[in-house]
Amino acid sequence: MTGVHHPAHPSRSEYPDVVNRYVRVAGPGALVLVALLATLAGLAFGGGADAPRLLDPGATVRFGIPLSKLLLNLGMATTIGALVLAGFAFAKEKKEYGAALDIAAAGAAVWTVSAGAYGFLTFLSVSGQQLTFDASFGDVLAAFLSQQEFGRALLATVLAGAALTVLCFAVRNQLAVLILAAFAVLAMIPISQQGHAGGTESHDAAVTAIWLHTVFAAIWLGGLVTLALLRGTIDRDRIPLIVARYSSFALIAFIVVAVSGYASAAIRLGTPDALPTDYGILVIVKVLALLALGGFGALHRQFVIRRIAGKPGLFWWLVTAELAFMGIASGVAAALARTAPPQEEVSASEQADPTPAELLTGRALPPEPTLERYLWSWDIDLLWTLVCGFALFFYLAAVWRLHRRGDRWPVLRTLSWAAGILTLFYATSGGVNVYEKYLFSAHMLEHMILGMVVPVLLVPGAPITLALRTIARRTDGSRGPREWLLLVVHSRYFAVLGHPIVAASLFVGSLWIFYYTPLLDWATTDHVGHQWMIIHFVATGYLFVQSLIGVDPSPGRPAYPIRLVVLFATMALHAFFGLALVTGESLLLADWYGAMGWDPPVDALADQQRGGAITWSVGEIPTLALAIAVAIGWARSDTKESKRLDRKADRDGDADLTEYNEMLAARAEVLDRSPR
Repeated sequence: MTGVHHPAHPSRSEYPDVVNRYVRVAGPGALVLVALLATLAGLAFGGGADAPRLLDPGATVRFGIPLSKLLLNLGMATTIGALVLAGFAFAKEKKEYGAALDIAAAGAAVWTVSAGAYGFLTFLSVSGQQLTFDASFGDVLAAFLSQQEFGRALLATVLAGAALTVLCFAVRNQLAVLILAAFAVLAMIPISQQGHAGGTESHDAAVTAIWLHTVFAAIWLGGLVTLALLRGTIDRDRIPLIVARYSSFALIAFIVVAVSGYASAAIRLGTPDALPTDYGILVIVKVLALLALGGFGALHRQFVIRRIAGKPGLFWWLVTAELAFMGIASGVAAALARTAPPQEEVSASEQADPTPAELLTGRALPPEPTLERYLWSWDIDLLWTLVCGFALFFYLAAVWRLHRRGDRWPVLRTLSWAAGILTLFYATSGGVNVYEKYLFSAHMLEHMILGMVVPVLLVPGAPITLALRTIARRTDGSRGPREWLLLVVHSRYFAVLGHPIVAASLFVGSLWIFYYTPLLDWATTDHVGHQWMIIHFVATGYLFVQSLIGVDPSPGRPAYPIRLVVLFATMALHAFFGLALVTGESLLLADWYGAMGWDPPVDALADQQRGGAITWSVGEIPTLALAIAVAIGWARSDTKESKRLDRKADRDGDADLTEYNEMLAARAEVLDRSPR
């Protein structure tokens, strides 16, 4: 029959679009459905939603909390994954770029709504309040959000999600997108500090492990969701390239998720004997799901990526299966957050007879410090262990890549970088890190190592030069690590910050501002503040050393005499700061370092003066090495300039000198002719 239309039977030309729509929905749909089912199964198995004996908030609240937390995690993951791919994988001129930002905005909207629901349901659970619409209910809710730490963290999470929802729709600049991605990652810190953060002995380690686990799981999961939703938007010939870029992120994320997940499980389980518990079995299920995901990643990298162009349908259905396994892991994680861990959390205030150190830090005092304990004691910081591991691996991999293509890289640069990374690892995880919370002298020793020793070793390694020589250049309009490095190196901000006078001002000024303002209290008593302190000291020290002896490209580097003047002025101000501590009679942070309760007692003021001596003595050794390096560089620069002039004279017959002599002769002739 002619003229009859059958909409239920698309033409052959319409099949690709129909498949695209089905696959685009199938992957995220499988993720959400499986995650919901896994959450409910995990709650039923672990008892995370069982009614308490007293003050039952109701089934809606008991099941609503983990389900809203699940949606919050998925919203965060979608936002972060889409922003990371937009910043590092997609070309701005392509439709995929704008579509990824729209996906990020949608994920942020889910983030905002689910965070609000999670916070409200949590309030009903912990406060025992019944939902009413009178002023008293609002007053109690306002007090929860403004006065309790958990409430403030939830409010900050909601506000961050709302801001990202608006900004992801409004922003299209690539640099702004990268800043948004960094903001989203940092916005996960408040919520990471809540929940099962381990007992008091391991609170800081648990917070770090949770944050790393959630951030890199978000990059991994959110990136895959973004790829699935963009099916049909990405040009077919670009799919293998985009997938290969995502695969690199996914591999790093898998490593971090595995390591941080192991650390979190070890903290909460306590001993292997806890594995047969409900919590332990849920952990095992999550581990099996992650291992399956690792298998998918290996399959993609080894076989699928090279065959996408020939069999794209197979790849997308594998993505759907991978998202389903991610749903299992996400659902079990949401159930675990509501399941009581075997390792009971006991705060210092709940202990029978807590020591002053336990009340202040949540941990018992370490043994009396000795040189041997400084050298061989360890308190591993997971964040900086991973940073050091990746920094050393990627540097050595880049050197090996140069070697394979026949290029050379100075061995001394490699050794210097390796020594700097190992020193950074010791400063953040070794004996200094064991004692820095309890002794001002140990804190100052860590500061000097981070701000002076580590940069003096890292800068000669020339990591930026190595990266620019080994990382492939992008030609499709996207920005990879090489393009972002070039943007930073050639930016006006780097030119200003990298000038010796500015870098020296930041380096020395930080000493006075940090130790004589509330920043010292924040960095000492708060785990996030301590991490900020490490980043700041390493960064300002690196900028200062780079401005003086850096091998990497640096715009507007001044002459050597100016560098020496700046260095000597910095040495004087640095020594004066150390002298102020040595001769000072007032104790910095007296309610912390002066109240630890050492047995035998430790004179906190004398220990602070030892810290000043460390600043004066240990800190000046790297500065002296810098002065020698600047002087050697100056001498070599003069030698190179002399050789250059000699070669020029050989080529042109010393034309410059001949021209100069002729000018002098002409002036002399004019003077002779002038009347006397």
